[in-house]
Amino acid sequence: MQIYKNSLVNIQIENSEVPWLKIFVNREVKEFSDCTFEEKLEIFKILEIIEKLMINYFNCEKINIASFGNYVAQVHFHIMARFKEDSYFPESMWGVKQREAKLSLPSFEEFYELLRKSL
Repeated sequence: MQIYKNSLVNIQIENSEVPWLKIFVNREVKEFSDCTFEEKLEIFKILEIIEKLMINYFNCEKINIASFGNYVAQVHFHIMARFKEDSYFPESMWGVKQREAKLSLPSFEEFYELLRKSL
């Protein structure tokens, strides 16, 4: 689900037990090096906003940022708030499940609204 879009990028929600957003370049671009300077700046600006907001709002253990594009050959970045009690920590969210999650997190919807206001 898309929660934000401007002329360069859009932000989508990844359905997960942890707060997980993805930033996509709007143009069809396969590699980060193919992005314009303006697109690169916008990605980094939004990554920083999301990271700081996730840290302050969710009080997470760590922020994970990833960019693969093996299945979706479109430039995009994953930003995830991680917690010692989530199902996969310290593994990646694509890794081996370590336990059943024991998370009690603030409202994701309220977080998305704060993010929209920050952008």
